[in-house]
Amino acid sequence: MYKNYNMKQVTLSLDLEIYLEKNDIAFAINELVESIPSYVFSVFDHQMGTSSYDPRMMLKLILCGYTQSNFSGRKIEAMTKDSIRTRWLTQSQFPNFRTINRFRVNPLVQPILQECFIQFRNQLVSQKLIEEDSIFIDGTKLEANANKYSFVWRKSTTRFDDSLTEKSKIYYKQLVKEKIIPSI
Repeated sequence: MYKNYNMKQVTLSLDLEIYLEKNDIAFAINELVESIPSYVFSVFDHQMGTSSYDPRMMLKLILCGYTQSNFSGRKIEAMTKDSIRTRWLTQSQFPNFRTINRFRVNPLVQPILQECFIQFRNQLVSQKLIEEDSIFIDGTKLEANANKYSFVWRKSTTRFDDSLTEKSKIYYKQLVKEKIIPSI
């Protein structure tokens, strides 16, 4: 006996949110972008020409792509069609790679992306979705099961939190230069 499977039956689309787990990264991305004040996105308003994609949706899409290590506009575009996570974030809108690339190289978007990169880590730590001592972009090592001799004391990691924020800014700039710009 098989479960009912029929490709020729019409189905109604459901809210894609029910397919995501409670602690999915998409909810954190959505919360982060929705917490940005509306006036930040008012610079993208225009009265002439065709309607454009909502800058919040585009920002969510780019951040989701970056969390999946997709820096190419074409790969991010493919995610909108393949991933339930990105389909929910974009509400089933499918911007093409040119639109994605045009949006993320816009000089008005650059400071927003940089600030989101830093705030996103802080938000994930505050929501306890990631452990504060488990993510280090400066090469700091913590004690591991495989090698009990390479570790850093937790007290020293909390002391250097501000320097980690600065280093994350540097890392973001390096990421833009080495991965994102060549992908565009």
